[in-house]
Amino acid sequence: MTRNRAVPDISPEDTAFVRAMVLHEDNSLIAFNKPAGLAVQAGSGVTQSLDDLMAAFAKSNGKRPRLVHRLDQGTSGVIVAARTQPVAAKLSEAFAGRDVQKTYLALVKGRLPSAETGVADASLVKVEEGGKSRMIMARPDRKGALAARTGWRVLARQGEFGLMQMAPETGRMHQIRVHLMSLGCPILGDALYGEGQATAPRLMLHAAKLDIPHPEGGRLVIEAPLPEDFRAAAEAAGLQAGL
Repeated sequence: MTRNRAVPDISPEDTAFVRAMVLHEDNSLIAFNKPAGLAVQAGSGVTQSLDDLMAAFAKSNGKRPRLVHRLDQGTSGVIVAARTQPVAAKLSEAFAGRDVQKTYLALVKGRLPSAETGVADASLVKVEEGGKSRMIMARPDRKGALAARTGWRVLARQGEFGLMQMAPETGRMHQIRVHLMSLGCPILGDALYGEGQATAPRLMLHAAKLDIPHPEGGRLVIEAPLPEDFRAAAEAAGLQAGL
């Protein structure tokens, strides 16, 4: 008799850790509230990733849920995994086809836009600098350039600090971070595109809400509450009115 592939090992502590992140769970998908600092996928220097923790939801044949989009390691908030390959394909298509509405909150520092709302529309291209990948703005006709659009709204401002709501229409790597830098107000704690960790203990970007087409019909809205460190940083900067 052929035995099913064993379910991957995962400790009770890690199981409890990842299950405490669950915001929504049904037969098709699982939505998590990822904490800042947890990598989404394994890589150099990564000791634990959300992808590894999917073992806690593995079926008896060893198949695990699949993450269908990404968040930067320093970003907190909503991220979704599909339970099956067909669901993963549907959700991946929705993300690629811009049928997903994403809402982020960012704490920023710099010269905020004078307007209350607007759209950052600037193509991006990936470059390698000092052994690290980063995105820079580029002419649309440059080789490798990708169209990128992000709607923004200033929710609160206090001197050089601001709380901004970001609605990316495309899903490019580091898109929100680069667009905010281009506006003159990079995200607090952004060591790659801003003033570095001296401004905050981590990247102050939170994936607050996802509005997605549910594979079984209709739409599903998932919201992640603000982490305490984000709320505390906003209040310290005098931006609590926008929370």
